[in-house]
Amino acid sequence: MEEICVVTTVVDERSVAGGLADAAVAAHLAACAQVGGQVDSTYWWQQRVETNSEWSVQFKTAPDRVGALVGQIRANYPYDVPEILVNRVESNPDYAAWIHEQTHP
Repeated sequence: MEEICVVTTVVDERSVAGGLADAAVAAHLAACAQVGGQVDSTYWWQQRVETNSEWSVQFKTAPDRVGALVGQIRANYPYDVPEILVNRVESNPDYAAWIHEQTHP
């Protein structure tokens, strides 16, 4: 097994999620990005409980591209506090090789 990284975020509009996905793949910061269906998020914000619909984006990238990908997400993020979660996961070698090839043109 080989290590890859999955970077996940949520945003308030489908178009914003698609824009983040497109930009990351176009810049070779992610080999692929998946925009997930609308989810309802409940959280504390400014001393009250909020519930809003959000769109999730999951990026697949090489470990050495995480910093640049996170930087790009932060630069284009619509919220005051960006939710950016990074998970290092094991992948089959063929998929990990494809991720590496796509993020290191």
